[in-house]
Amino acid sequence: MKIENVKIYDLEECVKASKYPMAVDTNECSSEIVNTTVKLASCKKGTAHDQFLTGIRVNFDLTFTNKAWVELERYRFIEFVSSQSTMHRISKFDLRKQYNKYVDERIISIMEELKDTYNKTQDPEDYLKLLYSNPAGFELTARLTTNYRALKTVYSQRKNHRLPEWREFCKWIETLPNAQELILGDD
Repeated sequence: MKIENVKIYDLEECVKASKYPMAVDTNECSSEIVNTTVKLASCKKGTAHDQFLTGIRVNFDLTFTNKAWVELERYRFIEFVSSQSTMHRISKFDLRKQYNKYVDERIISIMEELKDTYNKTQDPEDYLKLLYSNPAGFELTARLTTNYRALKTVYSQRKNHRLPEWREFCKWIETLPNAQELILGDD
């Protein structure tokens, strides 16, 4: 797993906006994180008091395995901006560089054979053998966009996951600005 090119938008603006429901004059609301902000951010999921976290947007490039991508796609508020494609490039990748350390060397050799066969024959059946034989430890990079509220859900559900890359991803979430107060709460 690798995360690069992280950008965070509207953190201060959304912290200020978290105070709007109780404000008479929104110009008097500050972007300072106060006890009320923390209380709203750490409310129980589904109560909607943490809605302001939706406006704190996070963009980043993530390299994950096929196995982890399938699981990540379950989160509706993590959107793919663009990603590498096995469909278009599986026969062009340097496969040894694309597999994580858990892929058996014998499988990598088989995949290289399938790739070489397809590149020689260009037969659609050989292509499908290559594509569908690709193991779950194949890593691809995608540009993603999400928000603090979605990351709060991911963190609570994946911080102790069996896949090491999920635990690494959650450790990254912990490093985001004000993550303790706004995302992690009592977790």
